Amino acid sequence: MRIVQLTDLHIGLPDEATFEADVRGNLLKACQKIRQLRPDYVVVSGDLCFQDPDPTVYTWIRQQLDALDITYDLISGNHDDPVMMARIFEREHLLVENALYFQRQLEGAPYLFLDTTTGVVDEVQLQWLHQALKQQTGQVFIFMHHPPTLAGVPHMDQKYAMQNRDQVMEILLDYPGRIDIFCGHYHVDKVLGLDNVNIYITPSCFFQIDQFSESFAVDHRRPALRYIDITGEYLRHSVIYL
Repeated sequence: MRIVQLTDLHIGLPDEATFEADVRGNLLKACQKIRQLRPDYVVVSGDLCFQDPDPTVYTWIRQQLDALDITYDLISGNHDDPVMMARIFEREHLLVENALYFQRQLEGAPYLFLDTTTGVVDEVQLQWLHQALKQQTGQVFIFMHHPPTLAGVPHMDQKYAMQNRDQVMEILLDYPGRIDIFCGHYHVDKVLGLDNVNIYITPSCFFQIDQFSESFAVDHRRPALRYIDITGEYLRHSVIYL
């Protein structure tokens, strides 16, 4: 099974200044690459909107994703509105108390999709995550916007890290099997590992942040995506810059 992950699109309004980046052009290039990769599934892991959620932006993104004719799912980031997203992408049945989180079973493997819009996994969702993992015994895949731990990226760790990451990691580390997490938010390419938990931070489709700077600094402006190949217990994935 092949999955493509897109994250941190930050699509603005047509006349909105987006730090000199052609964010709509970036998504169109990403869609062109997705067609070449021919995945079975696409996941957009949050921050679809530039700064503030906008229904016309979500509608435009949906048009591009629908045109791929590939099954896709979306989760919400800190620049999104999960209720607005669910309405426009016809996923209102997945909402739980105005949060968009859910589970899929793909080729026999469990995939959990978390909502970290507010910078936390709320108590109801924490209980859901705990119960969802209790029902599993083997490898589990998770997509979420925020990484569930600090990542050694000073600017993001100090200002924009997940607030209740310790609670989330406690649940994940308690699971007896392997967990592979694909996330975004940090605008970097990073791999983290702790015991049974592997965390893959996918770079943005907008711009990339300097991983070593204490203050905000752009590293480069090449958009990116990640392709993920899964065959049984074999996992292979790579970042592609466009």
